[in-house]
Amino acid sequence: MEVQRELSEIIRREVKDPRIHPMTTVVAVEVTPDLKYCKAYISVLGDKEAANDTLAGLKSGVGYIRRELARRVNLRNTPELTFVLDQSIEYGVHMSRLIDEVTKDLKDEEKTAESMNEEAGEETQEDEETTKAES
Repeated sequence: MEVQRELSEIIRREVKDPRIHPMTTVVAVEVTPDLKYCKAYISVLGDKEAANDTLAGLKSGVGYIRRELARRVNLRNTPELTFVLDQSIEYGVHMSRLIDEVTKDLKDEEKTAESMNEEAGEETQEDEETTKAES
C-alpha cells in the first residue's frame, strides 16, 4: 500500500512529462514477494489517445520514478516497475451511464403508461355517464 501511495505522489507531483494526463490514478500495485518486480495498474480518465500518451510518458520516465521510489520507500530491493493500463474506472463510468439511460427510459415509459391510463380512465367515466344518461 505504501508503494502505491508513493507511486501516486511521484506521478502526480514529481514527473514533469507533458504526455502524462493530469487525471492519472494508480489503481493498484502488485509487488512480488522477493521485491524484484512491481506491476502498477494505471487508470487515465480521458480518451484512448491520452491513456496511450500517459503510458508512454510513464515508461520513458521509469528510471526517475524508480529512483524516487527507492529514496522514499525503505525496501531491500527497489522493484523493477511495469505500468499497465487499467480501464476498470472507465468501464465503471460507462456502465453507470448505461444504467442511467435505462432507468431514464423506464421512467419515461412509466409516465407515458400513467398518462394513457388516466386518459383511459376519463373515457371510461364519460362512457358510464353517457350510459346512465341514456337509461
